[in-house]
Amino acid sequence: MTARREVQVTFDANDPGALSRFWAEAIGYPLQDPPPPFDSWDQALEARGVPEERRNDASALVDPEGTGPRLFFQKVPEPKAAKNRVHLDVRAAPGLQGEARMAALEAEAERLVALGATRVRRFEPTPPMGAGHLVMQDPEGNEFCLD
Repeated sequence: MTARREVQVTFDANDPGALSRFWAEAIGYPLQDPPPPFDSWDQALEARGVPEERRNDASALVDPEGTGPRLFFQKVPEPKAAKNRVHLDVRAAPGLQGEARMAALEAEAERLVALGATRVRRFEPTPPMGAGHLVMQDPEGNEFCLD
């Protein structure tokens, strides 16, 4: 039997700090704390000799309950070029159906648009298989769904 492995979701980003702050607000994960004994990442990176211009090369979010995957944001030089083959589904309306579900998804979409997301497309409920969802993009164009 294969050993159980932890999973980290990694985002390539032009601005890891800004993108991680968007996702922190979107899903309620806090930024990962700096290592002890430091009170901030700036202190930790300065102590490690990281030049100031490189201090936004990475950022990470962690599940506050310690059960979900860590989200890691890494700086890359190239812009996003194509549709994601893998994406996150943000569960914004679990247990809801029909108009109540779509209203909850619309409300969450409005909140995320105010934070910098872009609304792409609405998929209406198609019982019995499709409950309805919204396709969105984060501030750097990564697709995700409100489900």
